[in-house]
Amino acid sequence: MTSETGWTIEDAEQLYGVSRWGAGYFRIGDNGNLHITPDPDNPSVRIDFKSVLNEIQQEGVQFPVVVRFHDILRSQVTRLNSAFADIIRECDYQGEYRGVYPIKVNQMREVVEEIVYAGKPFKYGLEAGSKAELLAALAMNTNEDSLTVLNGYKDEEFMRLALMGRRLGNRMVVVVEKYSELTLLVKTAKELGIDPIIGVRAKITAKGRGKWESSGGERAKFGLTIAEIIHAARYLKEQGMEHCLKLLHFHIGSQLTDIRSVQEAITEGARIYTELYKMGFPLDYVDVGGGLGIDYDGTASTSDSSRNYSMQEYVANIVHGMKEVCDLEDVPHPNLVSESGRAITAHHSCVVTQIVGEIKASGAGIDTSAADSEHLFVSNMRDILQSLNDSDNLQRAYNDASRYKEQAIDAFKLRVLSLEELAKIETLYWQIMEGIRNGSADAEYVPDELQDMKYSLSSQYLCNFSIFQSAADTWAIDQLLPVVPLTRMNEKPQVNCSLVDITCDSDGKIDQFAVGREITHILPLHKLNTGEPYFVGMFLTGAYQDVMGDMHNLFGRLNEVHIFSYDDDPEDFYIEEVVHGSSVKDVLTIMQYNPQAMASDVKRMIDRQVANGHIKPREGVRWTDFYEACLNGYTYLKTSK
Repeated sequence: MTSETGWTIEDAEQLYGVSRWGAGYFRIGDNGNLHITPDPDNPSVRIDFKSVLNEIQQEGVQFPVVVRFHDILRSQVTRLNSAFADIIRECDYQGEYRGVYPIKVNQMREVVEEIVYAGKPFKYGLEAGSKAELLAALAMNTNEDSLTVLNGYKDEEFMRLALMGRRLGNRMVVVVEKYSELTLLVKTAKELGIDPIIGVRAKITAKGRGKWESSGGERAKFGLTIAEIIHAARYLKEQGMEHCLKLLHFHIGSQLTDIRSVQEAITEGARIYTELYKMGFPLDYVDVGGGLGIDYDGTASTSDSSRNYSMQEYVANIVHGMKEVCDLEDVPHPNLVSESGRAITAHHSCVVTQIVGEIKASGAGIDTSAADSEHLFVSNMRDILQSLNDSDNLQRAYNDASRYKEQAIDAFKLRVLSLEELAKIETLYWQIMEGIRNGSADAEYVPDELQDMKYSLSSQYLCNFSIFQSAADTWAIDQLLPVVPLTRMNEKPQVNCSLVDITCDSDGKIDQFAVGREITHILPLHKLNTGEPYFVGMFLTGAYQDVMGDMHNLFGRLNEVHIFSYDDDPEDFYIEEVVHGSSVKDVLTIMQYNPQAMASDVKRMIDRQVANGHIKPREGVRWTDFYEACLNGYTYLKTSK
């Protein structure tokens, strides 16, 4: 569909790249709204995000919100397990796949429940890396014959919990991260008379590629050296517990960008497995760890925010790589385990926020018409603006305007220029810069200084949310997350902008975007229309972002809306649950405040003003109620519908 301006949906797709990072779940509809296909195998069910926004507003849920599409979670669990099953069958691999979901990626109960439910047909299990996560896994992993893999450093209480799970009939695999854990586990197991399932984590030399490559290699935080693994196996044999050693584990990093790192790790890990088998330790499982990446920027490359392989290629390299080494060494194929949390959860969740204002680089501006006795700097700046019709003098105009502006600031400091004259110069300067940018748009050659003006002249759209709470990785490690408008993509975007949040921190911004097939500092969005809410979505936030946010400025957790698809519904979905986010009272309590005492203190102050005659009684009641309502309210800005 083509608009009156010649803008098409194909143009919008080229700009925002939704199909490139959307993994079949997201696309731009013919009406310009973002559409969701929760199950790509059932394309007849398609949800218009505008309908989701409308229903959220009708339910009285305040923005910003986290929107979870539970069907996408189910679909990703099925995709991963089916990929392993298909390739295992195709290459006649003799082992099975027993995947586990690492709870640390997103510990939200609703997420874990959905993954366990979807994983039941595949005997899909859980991975825990802390005592709290182990307690959750004990209660949540109800899938029969599935594994519960226990990573991370452990104490005696941790070991006892794991052995309790064994007593309950669960397949709890205690992965030894350092040698001293093994002696503690053996001691505790013998005291309780319970045989553990033991795994050892190898500190392999292969390293991943990307932000987390330090997870592997000889300087890795976790794991045993080859010598320690052999020592551990022989120690178990001495203790009469060699039959408990069942799993070899290795991990080379999260968000692996290059398939070659997977190939290298599998070859090395498979060799360790086969040698242990020939030494008399017939392991049942090889756990290849996590690392299956997400194409956040849609470039299908080895950039930190992408990957140069598909899920099927990742799985094929694991299965074929393990089979090849085992066949060469004439060793049985082990059952395969992977811990792919990011790939399972990233797509199912997004953050929806309303744009509540625009911050323009040029500011408000004032009347720049000529005045009697105005300073020469003002006149010169006006002359530059009027001479911009000649495209050959754009560089000279830029140089002159920049020089006059610098001189004007110095003159103001020396009391030569008045504040009003400085304001005129500033306004004229930004008008000149705008004219230079427009004049150079179609030029064959544009100097570097003029190219940079696209960013310096861009607006900042003010978003009603906190980067530190809802997209911590964009601030902490420069993780790119796709950002797109949820409506109006059938209109040509007219405003180049970056995004800033409502925290009082200059780092509360997003200025890295995937635009076309490039990473840029500005994102084209639409003009804000008076009285018309404008929403943008930040996508692929289901991995880590939900659980890593902090409470900078005491902005708490967001409201959540859980969406399920339903073919018989006119809109193809229904809101299954609304989970309310943090109230002001909640976040103050976490910081050791007493909201009830605070309300009493403020009421006493109001009562004192009433008693002194400064406030009328009825007004005092209103202020008291208002303060208490704010304590019970949402931590984010209230926006118009």
